[in-house]
Amino acid sequence: MTKKVIIVGGVAGGATAAARLRRISEKIDIILVERGEYISFANCGLPYYIGETIKDRNKLLVQTVEGMSERFNLDIRNLSEVESIHPEEKTVTIKNLQTGEVYKETYDKLLLSPGARPIVPPIPGLNDNQALFTLRNVPDTDRIKNYVDTQKPEKAVVIGGGFIGIEMAENLVDRGIEVTIIEMANQIMAPIDFEMASILHKHLKEKGVNLILENGVQAFANQGKKVVLSDGTEIQTDMTILSIGVRPENELAKTAGLELGERGGIIVNEYLQTSNQDIYAVGDAVEVVDYINGKKAMIPLAGPANRQGRIAANNIMGKNEKYEGTLGTSIAKVFDLTVAATGNNEKTLKRLGVAYEVVHIHPSSHAGYYPGAAPIALKLIFDKETGKIFGAQAVGADGVDKRMDVIATAIKGNLTVEDLTNLELSYAPPYSSAKDPVNMAGYVATNIMLGDLEQIQWHEVDQVVADGGLLIDVREAKERENGYIPGSINISLNDLRENLDEIPKDQTVYVSCQVGLRGYLASRILKNNGFDVKNVDGGWKTYSSVYGVN
Repeated sequence: MTKKVIIVGGVAGGATAAARLRRISEKIDIILVERGEYISFANCGLPYYIGETIKDRNKLLVQTVEGMSERFNLDIRNLSEVESIHPEEKTVTIKNLQTGEVYKETYDKLLLSPGARPIVPPIPGLNDNQALFTLRNVPDTDRIKNYVDTQKPEKAVVIGGGFIGIEMAENLVDRGIEVTIIEMANQIMAPIDFEMASILHKHLKEKGVNLILENGVQAFANQGKKVVLSDGTEIQTDMTILSIGVRPENELAKTAGLELGERGGIIVNEYLQTSNQDIYAVGDAVEVVDYINGKKAMIPLAGPANRQGRIAANNIMGKNEKYEGTLGTSIAKVFDLTVAATGNNEKTLKRLGVAYEVVHIHPSSHAGYYPGAAPIALKLIFDKETGKIFGAQAVGADGVDKRMDVIATAIKGNLTVEDLTNLELSYAPPYSSAKDPVNMAGYVATNIMLGDLEQIQWHEVDQVVADGGLLIDVREAKERENGYIPGSINISLNDLRENLDEIPKDQTVYVSCQVGLRGYLASRILKNNGFDVKNVDGGWKTYSSVYGVN
């Protein structure tokens, strides 16, 4: 029977596991070893303290060592580091980082929750950079905020366009700093696809951010005051935030002989046991199973880490609870917009050779006649044959979070796109529409499955026109003054029936509108009159988010 558990790492998964273990049993000894000074801090809130949206630093400390020790009767040893694990004798070597004392401690079960550390590549000039920062913990946050408060930098470079990079960019802008983001890929925010990220690219530029894509950092010069890019461009800066990703903290596991995955993540089974049955592991350091495709993946997110901590604690105490895998549901604030995603994106499905279909819709966050409605760009990815939902993405100023959460829940409940049409969701004009955006996405996807709608994607349109295809823009002529797809002709939806004789029946007719709805109505009119017709998915709004306004 388990009498003594040692937990390595006291932030998300580790702290959750410790509290859960104590709730299960009052009799076991629980030792929580944390290398840093703080446990259970709000790492997702750190950028907002730097930007002074969160003004009280103490609000970041979800639990203190004293408070958690007392409430849960834990032996918390912060500023202490587990230096090695000896699985054969079930002991760990611990070093007190304040006194230098090194000692051994025995365990019945061991839980590893060491997290992941920021990747710092060997860029020339990096070691001479006097103002280079990474963000992982409270001391990092204090260093960055102190630098901004005392040195009053005018310019900052953020390297990497992921969650931390984008949140740091926004918070530095909030502090009055001119920010440049450098991203090696062709888009920011890897969990979403290019056309969805394009909406964010435009918004960042509107907010004064200098966004540089498809370019990396070659070197730092002048003690970090100059950043030299891969193409030779030189950027002057007063500070640099390095946020190009994280790497699992796997050294302990590696030296203990535990199995690691291809990307360095600790391999665990469905019960979160490592290759040693008495050692469990959770959080950003472990390799998980992608819930959608069943492949191994590294998905460092707070929600899954906390859930894994609870499940591991249950299993340490003799339960048999399985971790079902990680869906990757995520959300971020990008200035005035919210971006969220769940499941697999197109990039992932293409790489795996999975056949899929996509719909883009642009509904309002709530009833258009009630003040404050904002458009949502919502993308749904699904299996055309079975209706299985592979993933979804959304960008908008309001209402993005609840739509993504509904779809994430639908995926976990094995609902199909057709089931989305039958969801009975809460409605009143300030909150939604009688047909919620999630219902609408389900309707469009179901129409495709039933063969009532055929469509082409934003990236296929130009080639169709170049090959001589007939593209009819069914918006009103005045709307085209704000931009239109090159090569399209204009017959408004209301005039379509009167102009059927002018439209050839010996070729496929392509129709487009502002967001896809009128295009669908036009496609039904044409199809019911014997035409072969395809709609441009997402209309001008999706197309122009990538290609801009002409």
